[in-house]
Amino acid sequence: MKKIFENRKIVLLTKHKKEKAIKILLEKETGGELVVESRFDTDKLGTFSREIKRPKSQLDTARMKIRRGMKLLKTDIGIASEGSFGSHPYAPIPWNVELVLLYDKKENMEIYGVYEGSETNFAHLKTDSLEKALKFAEQIGFPEHYLILRPDDEYSKHIVKDIDCVVKLKDTFHWCLIKSRSGIVFIETDMRAHANPTRMKNIEKATQDLITKLMNFCPECGAPGFIIKEAIKGLPCEQCGLSSEMTLKYLYSCHKCKHEQEQLYPRGQYAPAQYCDYCNP
Repeated sequence: MKKIFENRKIVLLTKHKKEKAIKILLEKETGGELVVESRFDTDKLGTFSREIKRPKSQLDTARMKIRRGMKLLKTDIGIASEGSFGSHPYAPIPWNVELVLLYDKKENMEIYGVYEGSETNFAHLKTDSLEKALKFAEQIGFPEHYLILRPDDEYSKHIVKDIDCVVKLKDTFHWCLIKSRSGIVFIETDMRAHANPTRMKNIEKATQDLITKLMNFCPECGAPGFIIKEAIKGLPCEQCGLSSEMTLKYLYSCHKCKHEQEQLYPRGQYAPAQYCDYCNP
């Protein structure tokens, strides 16, 4: 059976070795050939270490990468990865959202996979103590996970990346102390994919989510990417029977023939009372 992207080149614009998380999964399931394009510096679209602010949203930045890659390689299908880091919206824990977007110009199909979770070593430290710096490095998984150092604070123009061994860490720490006006060194985890194995695993999870969606075929026309268009709330409460905030049904839609199909009770037939506004106001 012919695979969905057989004999087609899929471009990935990256300078941070993201193909390690994407290539094997994508090629195995789709039959396409992933080709890395690195002639454009993706750091121009924004850096985690704040030298360049990301001007667009996470999704729009991924779209820009795909357009650039497709133009450079002269192909009609592309894939891009874009991540974000911050605090969880409702809890004081670090949070990572990874997006892997695929666009097929030939079929006019855009589809993305997502990983969202707390599995990240996203952290920083301000210190004047080399001992504390070394302890922080151990906690975040150094040297497999790289570090970035600056004198003073996170906005210093003096920045050293690619710190991947103890000798570099010690030398850079002393250099930053000399440069520092406050006598403090700012240390942070390097969140670039090639410098952060934990993040690379999360990109792989987002890729798997993308493939799962791609391999769900429309029951009417057989097109790939028969995905959830809308989650409709209203699952009845197990106690009072009134509508809750939990999902009652998913509405699936085909990008090609526009066929739609409902799936009732994706999370069970009743909602626990704790999710009911009447029973648990």
